[in-house]
Amino acid sequence: MLLVGLTGGIGSGKSTVSAMLAERGAEIVDADQIAREVVLPGEPAWHKIREHFGQGALLPDGSIDRKALAEVVFGDEAKLGLLNEITHPPMFERIADRLEAARDREAVVVLDAALLIETGLARRVDVLLVVDLPEEVQVRRLEAKGMPAEQARARIAAQLSREERKGRADLVIDNSGSVEDLAREVEEAWTELERRLAKQCGRAG
Repeated sequence: MLLVGLTGGIGSGKSTVSAMLAERGAEIVDADQIAREVVLPGEPAWHKIREHFGQGALLPDGSIDRKALAEVVFGDEAKLGLLNEITHPPMFERIADRLEAARDREAVVVLDAALLIETGLARRVDVLLVVDLPEEVQVRRLEAKGMPAEQARARIAAQLSREERKGRADLVIDNSGSVEDLAREVEEAWTELERRLAKQCGRAG
C-alpha cells in the first residue's frame, strides 16, 4: 500500500481531486465522512456533544447540526479543543482500522482529510498531496457557494497558511484554473503515485 495524504484549505477543491483520484483507481478513506459517522445519534461522541454543547448543537431529528456547532467553536480555542477531544479519538481509531485493512494490498490509498497536517496524521503518510490555489480564487469560489467574502476570509485565516501547507507537501496540485486544467494536474500526480507504488512494491528500479 502507498498511503497518500490529501489535504487543502476550505474551498480548495480537495473533494473534486479525491473523486478524480478515485476514478483513476485510488482507494479513498474519507476522514470527513468518518467524522460524520462517529457523531451519529447514539454514538458515544454524540452523547458527549449533547452533554457539553446542549440541544443547540442538534437538529430537530436529533442529529448533530454541524453548521451550528462549527459556529459555536469557531474562534473559541477552548470549545474547539473540547470538540476535538470528543471526536478525534474515535475518528482516528476508525481511520486506523480502514488503513490496516488495506495495508497488505498493492494499492494507492488516499487519506482525504482537511486537517491532515494539524492533527498529526500527515506524519503517517508516504506522500503528502496538497491542493493549492491563491486566496482570491478560494474566496471567489466560496462566495459562489453562498459564503460571504468576510466569512470566507476569516475561515481561511483560521486554517494553516498556504505557505505552510505547500512547505510540507511532497506533491502540489494547482487548482487555480479550469476543471480541465485540474484533471491534467491530477493525471500527472496519479502517474507519479503509480510510479512510487511500483517502486515500493519492487516493480521498478
